Amino acid sequence: MLRDSASPFAPSWFSAAESTYADGQEQRIRSFVRLWRAFMRARVFIAAVLLALQMFVLVTHTGGPDWLVLVCTLHLGATLAVLIWSHPLQQGEPFHLQWLLTIGVDVLVFAVLQYVQQGSINYTPLFALPVLLASILGPLILALATAASVTLFLLGEAWLSAQLLSDVSTARLLQTGLTGTGFFLVALLANQLAMRLAREEAVAQSSQAAARTQAQVNELVIDSMSEGVLVVDTHGVVRNANPAAQAMLMGVTFPHAAQLLLSARPSWSGLFGLVQETFLLGQPLEADITIAHDEHTTHRLSARTRLTTQGGHGADLCVLFLEDLREVEARVRTEKLASMGRMSAAVAHEIRNPLSAITQANALLDEEVQGVGQKRLTHMINQNAQRLARIVDDILNVARALPSQSEAALTLPLDQTVRQITHEWTQQNQAQGVLGVHLHAPTAHVGFDPDHIRRLLVNLLDNAKRHASGTPSSIRVITQTAGNDRARLSVWSDGSPLEASVLRHLFEPFFSSESRSSGLGLYICRELCERYGAQIAYQRTRLDLREGNAFYATMRASGSRAPVQQSLSYPPGDSVPSRTLPDPLRPDDAPSTIR
Repeated sequence: MLRDSASPFAPSWFSAAESTYADGQEQRIRSFVRLWRAFMRARVFIAAVLLALQMFVLVTHTGGPDWLVLVCTLHLGATLAVLIWSHPLQQGEPFHLQWLLTIGVDVLVFAVLQYVQQGSINYTPLFALPVLLASILGPLILALATAASVTLFLLGEAWLSAQLLSDVSTARLLQTGLTGTGFFLVALLANQLAMRLAREEAVAQSSQAAARTQAQVNELVIDSMSEGVLVVDTHGVVRNANPAAQAMLMGVTFPHAAQLLLSARPSWSGLFGLVQETFLLGQPLEADITIAHDEHTTHRLSARTRLTTQGGHGADLCVLFLEDLREVEARVRTEKLASMGRMSAAVAHEIRNPLSAITQANALLDEEVQGVGQKRLTHMINQNAQRLARIVDDILNVARALPSQSEAALTLPLDQTVRQITHEWTQQNQAQGVLGVHLHAPTAHVGFDPDHIRRLLVNLLDNAKRHASGTPSSIRVITQTAGNDRARLSVWSDGSPLEASVLRHLFEPFFSSESRSSGLGLYICRELCERYGAQIAYQRTRLDLREGNAFYATMRASGSRAPVQQSLSYPPGDSVPSRTLPDPLRPDDAPSTIR
């Protein structure tokens, strides 16, 4: 059962670390812009109040001159213009024309109102706005300069408004001095507080960015794991699943950004039961589960559960770890057979000495005997001794892990060599009528050791025989040219499609879909091809209206030219009727079908 990704359980591995905020720098800029806009709106509000006050004074004839209405009107227009059309300065920029249009205009207007005031109205508290604006949004030097200008104006205004050295003058100067001191303290403290808050915000955002980075690293690791990871709640809803787990549950058909319910499919009932039992017992469990995607594809999984807790109030989520048992078994086989390989290399070293002694003794014996039967025996001993020597050399070459490179080898006619090898294989395996041979590279010569190309083709034929249906022409061997310097050797069989889990490890050593196979056949084929500069690959193809599996090796060839259609050539005794194949694939054709 698929659930909409817009549900409250949207896919996210670390929801606590993935906040909706932007990164630290952008967040600081947005915070500064919001604070700037708040101050600009406060300026507009104060300007509107002052204009309303002057209009009231003008109507009631209880205040100063009429032109103060014009001053307040211009002040309101200036504040609106700055709010609408200006952009915030970079935080901490000391000197700019915009400071004059904001702080300078405010100080000037408030000074005019304070100087020409009549009656009991006192405009001194308004000077706190430009002081705070400079302290919070600007650097310390701008804040102190604003406080100093306000203090100097107040002192000058007090000195001019009262008789010097009188009691009134002394009191006003003292009051103005205290007010100026207060403005300086406000500027200093507000600036320090703003700087402290900015530092704390920067540290918090830096920590948040580090947490998000760590969460992204962890999520990348989880998404890249070959082991499946599921996060399941108590109702069996899959909150999160990494790509490996998605492939194990639904294969390559897993919908993007979809969520699952483990109880929705019968094939997932084993996982759902394991999760329920884990919640019931309150402890981690392990079990082997089999999931059937369809009639051809199954997964054997090793499942492990772990419980999470939320606030110490019991289990909240179950984390389910899934591992493909085939990969586990393959690793065990690899480690076991790697040890056997090292032992085989040691044994091969020990075989060399007695094998050399046998060869020398056989040569001496061959000089002494005269009978035809005895000569045949010594010749047989010599042939098998040479074969053992080649096997020993191959084992030692694999053990030494020689780099892949093109080796000096004989140049073999491809079609003739394939015809001979398939004829021998047909006779040995009694595959008359099952194997069809289609030769379309009569002029191609490939650089391959005869024994190695024999081993390559025989391994592919043995693999095809294990999976073919056994009906007439259920196995095909096809040769064809692929460009001017390439030839292709293909072995096709009408076997069933390979599972996706098998395809991932097709040419790896010790991996096989059959319990009785060592898993070395295709690996040896790949090693032999790489040794001679060839490439081997697999594809699902259609041939004569039948689907099948094709393994093809593309080899370097000399003397290749456009293929000439020829009748099918079968080993003696092959009962498959002759027919003509279509033109072979060109190198730039899509390798979807062998033609």
